[in-house]
Order: sequence, then structure tokens, then C-alpha cells
Amino acid sequence: MQLTQQIKIGMSIAQEIVLLALSEKCRLIYNFALKEREDAFEQNIKEINYVKQQNDLPELKNKFSEYHWVYSKVLQYTLRTLDADYKSFFALHKKGDKNARPPKFKSKNFFTTMCYNQSGFKVGNGWLELSHKHPLGTKLRFEIPTKLIFDKISQVSIYKKNNDYFLSIIYDKPEIEFQDNQQYQAFDLGIIKQTAINLQSKFKEFTNQRPDKYWQKPISKLQSRRDHCKRLSKKWYVLNNLHNKCKKKLSNQQKDFQHKLSRKIVDNTKANTIIVGDLQVKNMCKINKYEKGLHRSLQNTGHIGRIVWFLTYKAKLIGKRIVEISERGTSKKCCCCGKEQDMPLQNRKYICDCGNQIDRDRNSSVNIMLCYLSQNGLWIVYWQFVNNLRQTGLIIISHSQEAMSSNLLFRV
Repeated sequence: MQLTQQIKIGMSIAQEIVLLALSEKCRLIYNFALKEREDAFEQNIKEINYVKQQNDLPELKNKFSEYHWVYSKVLQYTLRTLDADYKSFFALHKKGDKNARPPKFKSKNFFTTMCYNQSGFKVGNGWLELSHKHPLGTKLRFEIPTKLIFDKISQVSIYKKNNDYFLSIIYDKPEIEFQDNQQYQAFDLGIIKQTAINLQSKFKEFTNQRPDKYWQKPISKLQSRRDHCKRLSKKWYVLNNLHNKCKKKLSNQQKDFQHKLSRKIVDNTKANTIIVGDLQVKNMCKINKYEKGLHRSLQNTGHIGRIVWFLTYKAKLIGKRIVEISERGTSKKCCCCGKEQDMPLQNRKYICDCGNQIDRDRNSSVNIMLCYLSQNGLWIVYWQFVNNLRQTGLIIISHSQEAMSSNLLFRV
């Protein structure tokens, strides 16, 4: 498994001068290659592509000796980035996205991210050094925390964000082989809380922290004040910086909570298989187009999408797995009788004609568990789970009959 570690670095004035000079050469390469592609498109020349531009790099270096300063693979990766930008644009344009825009030229003083792919860097105990041939000869050696141990580094990137410099290290992390211990836990992911149920029919609920509710008001006020100022004026810059700081604080708080929650879930459950619903946040917003509050709670919060990523890689590191199954209709379907009814988001309790009265998230988590066990033919575990549910007062009717008929067909 490949993981990424972001490290904030400090540097001397001489190192910054060298780094800016190297980044400027990458910016020029990007702009020259973009101009060449635009001219080729106007003249209907199809031979200009990433391979052609990469093969032209030695000739360009002989013509302009300054490009020898930059490590060769860094220049190649800059051209690959341009090629990826074009492929992304064409893919969006093919889908009919009206907001798709082709790559643009990078303006002056723009710090271009430099990627050292597979080579061009050295790592030691508490330091990392990047290769270059700048005339100043200043070593680009940066301190990194000694507690970080990397088995194998595949790529190192250096970039600038908010006047600070960062290293992004992509490294390999060994996975522990998965072993099925016949223990399962199903999760219903939500905005308010995450609801889980295990084979013993014990529910566990984790309430989501909502820093977005706290930051929503000050961010909206700053945005409104900024938009009423003259663009790029002194006051506009002040308000824009405050606005960005608030959004960064919000994002950091959300990620911090989700990292801690996913670690708590993975470490404290006895189940080696964790089942979650496969939800598409974009599709959920398309269904409810005019629910402004729902969109704010879903977009850029990570309560449903990002936490699944965190659970997935943390589970693999300790020999567990995350299984995503379709969650379609699990909130509308009664976990006891199987009858479906409309369940608006404001209805937090599921009340069915069969007498079942249960929290809607718990109802959904039971349906997810039943769906997974029946789809994978785990009938013994299925009946154990159903019997445990009966002890809690939930009498499974239609699911039991359906499972029985499927079990007989399976045996035949």
C-alpha cells in the first residue's frame, strides 16, 4: 500500500533562492509545452504529445543550458502533469461538462510543484536531500522528524502553500494479510452520527462533530464583506486571508476528528470485516437539488466519503477489510417485515404497520448487515444474527422466509 506523508520544512535564504530558480524553469517548460500544443492544435498537427515533448528535452537543454540545473525526471514529470491536465479536460468535455476549461499558462512568480519520481533524492536519519545542479551549489537538504521511518519511498514532491514550503513523501507500507474470523460489523454512515451493529445485535453510535456549523456563520460574513470590496484592493486581501484561514481551520478540525474516529473504530472492533454503504455524495445532491442545508452538510465535510477512505487504509494496515455494498433503499425498508415507505430526512424514527418502531439509522444498519450476509451466502451467520435480533425484540419476518428459500435453492 502507498501512503503519503506531508511535512512542513524550513529553509535558509540560499536554499529558497535555489528552489525558486528551479521552480521557475519548471514553470517555463510547462508554458512552452502548452504553447506548442496549442499551436499544433490550430495547425491540426497530431504528432505533438507527451512522448514527443519528452524526447525533445535533451535538445532544449543543449540550446538553453539553464535547464541542466533541474533534475531530468523533474522536467519530465512537469510535462506529464501537462499531459494529465489535457486528458482530464478532454474527459470532462466528452461528458458534456460546460465548466470544463483547457490548461492555462502559469503566471510569473507561480511556484511550480517539483516531483522527484523514484530517484533524485537521498534520505537519512532525520534529513532528506534533493538533487540539482544550480551554480550556487547550495544543498537542498531539509530536516524531517526522526520518528518517521519510510521503508521504500517512490516519490518526493516539494510545493508551496500560504508562503510555507512542504514535502510530500509517497512511500510503501506493508499490509497484513486478511484473515476472516467470522465476525462482521455493519455501519450506516450519516451526517449526524455513524451507527454500527455487530453479529450479537449490539448497536454502537458515534456522534459526528460538526465544526462546519460553528464556522459557517463567520465564513459567510467574511465572504460577504470581501465581495463588497473592490477586488484585489488592500482590504479585499485582508478579508480574503481571514476567509481562507477560517476555511483551513474548519478543514483541519474535520479531518482530525475523522482520523481519530476511524482509528477508534478499526482498533476497537473485534470484527475483521466491516461493511459500509456505498454512497455517492454527488448523486445525493442531484436528487435533492433544492435542499441547501443538506448540500452544505454533505459537500466538503467528509462525513460519508472521506471517512470510508480513512477506514479502508487503516483497516488494511492491521489485517482487516472494508466492504462497500449498495445502500439503496435501506432507510426506506423495514428491517422486520421488508415493507418500504418514504422516509424524509426529518423523520428520525422508523414506524411501520407491523409494529416495528426503531431509529432510522439503526434500521438501516440492520438492513445492511442482512443484505451482506444473504448476498454472500453466509447462512449460518445469517441465522445467528437473526436469532440475536429476536432477543432484542426485532422479529425478522420476510428476510427469514427469503433467506430460507434462497438457502434451499443454494443446497439444491
